[in-house]
Amino acid sequence: MSLFYSILASGILGVLLLFIAGPFVGGLIAFAIVAGCIFRGLYLLADIHKSLSVSIPKKDVVEEAYEKYLKERDSKKTEQ
Repeated sequence: MSLFYSILASGILGVLLLFIAGPFVGGLIAFAIVAGCIFRGLYLLADIHKSLSVSIPKKDVVEEAYEKYLKERDSKKTEQ
C-alpha cells in the first residue's frame, strides 16, 4: 500500500513541478529525483551484498587441500 501512496505522491509532485516551474526546470528536477533514487538503490544493494558476503562461511584450509588432492588424483587417473 505504501508503494501506491509513493506513486501517487510522485505523480502529484510531477504535475505540480510541470505547472509551476515549466517543462525544462520541472524535467531537470524530476531527473535529479530519479537519478538520486537510482544511486541510493545501488548504494543499498552494495551494502546488502557486503553484509551477505560476510555471513557466508569461507572454505576451510582442510577442505581446499582435500579438493586439490581429489583433482590431482583424478587427473593422474585420466593420464594413465
